[in-house]
Amino acid sequence: MDIESFDMIVLGAGSGGLAAAIRAGRHGARVALLDDGVIGGTCVNVGCVPKKAMWYAAQMADGFGLARDYGFKDVADGPLDWPAFIGRRQAYIDRIHAGYRKTLADTHVHMIATRGELIAADRVTTGSRTFSAPHIVIATGARPRRLDTPGFELGMVSDGFFDLRECPRRTAIVGGGYIAVELAGLLRALGSDVTLYVRHRLMGGFDEPMAYALGEHMVGHGIDINYRCQIQDVRREGEQLWLTCDKGDQPGPYDALIWAVGREPNSSGIGLEALGVERDADGHIVVDRYQDTCVPGIHAIGDVTQAKALTPVAVQAGRCLADRLFCGKPDAHVDPDYIPSVVFSHPPLATVGLTEAEARQAHGDAVTVYHGSFVPMQFALAGRSERSLIRMVCAGPDERVVGLHMLGVEADEIMQGFAVALRLGARKKDFDTTVAIHPTSSEELVLLNARTA
Repeated sequence: MDIESFDMIVLGAGSGGLAAAIRAGRHGARVALLDDGVIGGTCVNVGCVPKKAMWYAAQMADGFGLARDYGFKDVADGPLDWPAFIGRRQAYIDRIHAGYRKTLADTHVHMIATRGELIAADRVTTGSRTFSAPHIVIATGARPRRLDTPGFELGMVSDGFFDLRECPRRTAIVGGGYIAVELAGLLRALGSDVTLYVRHRLMGGFDEPMAYALGEHMVGHGIDINYRCQIQDVRREGEQLWLTCDKGDQPGPYDALIWAVGREPNSSGIGLEALGVERDADGHIVVDRYQDTCVPGIHAIGDVTQAKALTPVAVQAGRCLADRLFCGKPDAHVDPDYIPSVVFSHPPLATVGLTEAEARQAHGDAVTVYHGSFVPMQFALAGRSERSLIRMVCAGPDERVVGLHMLGVEADEIMQGFAVALRLGARKKDFDTTVAIHPTSSEELVLLNARTA
C-alpha cells in the first residue's frame, strides 16, 4: 500500500485543527486535515456560533418590553418564527463553511473527509489510505456527556437543542454550568417556562459572589432554579416528560428536557492507547505548554486536552504550534494566565484572571477586592432597577489587578479590552487615573471606589 507523505497531519477540523492546519499551510508546510464530520466542529455548528445567534434573537425578544417602557406605541410581543430564523442562522454558518474551504484551498491544505486513526507515532490510516508525517496533531474536540440515568434518551443533549424548530412551552434543564445557564436564559426570553436543576451551585469555577448574583438575576427573569433535586429517572406520558427526584418529588410535565451535564474528550478509538499517549482520568490528552504529548511527534490541542474549553484557546494553541514547528519560533505557546471568557447568560457574565478565592490562595492576606453596583442608563431610563455588578480583585502593595469580573448588559463586549490591561500588569491606580467614557457602563470599571477587605 502506498504511503502519502506530509509535513503535518491534523485529526479534527474544528476550530483548533483548522487554525493549526491553515497556519502551517501559510508557512509552506504540506498539511493533511482529516475529519468525517462537518467542517468547523462544535463551535461553528452546534456551539458558539448558533448559540450566539439564538442569544441575539432572545435579546430582540427582551427588547419588546424595553421599547414599551421607553414609550414606543403599538409594540407587541410576538413569537419567533423559528424555521425562518433557523434558515437565516444556517445561511450564516454556510458562509463560514465556504470561507474555511476557500482558505484551505488557498493555503494548499489537503482536506480529507474521513476519520483517521494513528497506527504509529508518524502514521495515520483511514482504512483504505495511509498517511505519514513527522508531526501529528490531535484536535478531535469533545462531546456532550451522557449519563446512565433511566430515561436519559427521552431528553436531548446540548447538540440536540439546535434541532428544535419551535420553542418548548415548558423546559427542564439539568446542569449548572455555562451551557445550562445560557440555554435557560435564551429559552426563557423566547417564551419557554424554564426550570433549572443544579447539583451544587451555578457556574462552578467562576467568582462565587458573581455566580450567586447571576442566579438572582435568572430568578428575576422568571427561571425556576432547583438546587434540591437530583434527577433519578425520566418517563414519558403521551407527549410530555416527567422527572423523578431523589427527594421523592416527580416534577413535570415538560415538553422538552435538556441535559447539560458537562463534556468529555473525543480521545478514544483513535489509536492513542497502543502508542502510550498519556491521558488523565477523564480521558483528556496530557500535554505540556508546547502542546506536546509524551510521545515525540504527537501533539494535541483544544478540548481534547486539559486546556480551558474555549474556542479562542484552541485556535491560539493551533497557531502557536504551527509557528513553533514551521516558522522558527521555538518558544511559541499559549500563556494560560488572564484568559477572558464570557457566559452568554441573561445578563452576560464576563471574567478574566483570578477569582477572589484563587487570589487569596495565591496571595494570602495581600488581597483587596473592589466592588461596584449600578443600574445601566438604558434600564434607568425605562424605570427598571436591574443592576450590573463589578468585582475587581487586586493583590500586593501596588494593588495589581489580578482578576476582573462583571455581570450585566454589555459585559461581553467590555471585558475584551480590560483583559489586555490585566495582561500588561495594570494596577488599581492605572484604572483610577484613566479618563472615563461617559455615559457608558464601561466607565464604571475606572470609577470603582467601594472595596472589601
